[in-house]
Amino acid sequence: MTTPVKTTAFAAAITAALAMTAANAPAQAADDMEKCYGVAKAGQNDCKAGAGTSCAGTSKVDYQGNAWKAVPKGSCTAMMVEGDRKGSLEPLERDMPA
Repeated sequence: MTTPVKTTAFAAAITAALAMTAANAPAQAADDMEKCYGVAKAGQNDCKAGAGTSCAGTSKVDYQGNAWKAVPKGSCTAMMVEGDRKGSLEPLERDMPA
């Protein structure tokens, strides 16, 4: 094998290994995460953000009360966002789009 072919094969093997690790990580970490409402910046929420949205990245305003972000379990209600507001384990009525 020539050096360029060896280098390409090595890079492909590393890329495949990293992809497999990344694919398994969310499933392993999911048990350690919880939905935290009111802490995501506009467009940075994880999946559905209540009425008028479809999935990830669809929140319209910063800290939208019905938009959630996955955070480590036990950290949500201690999270502070602008204006001394905290995250919630339940959807909130605050900061809804106009």
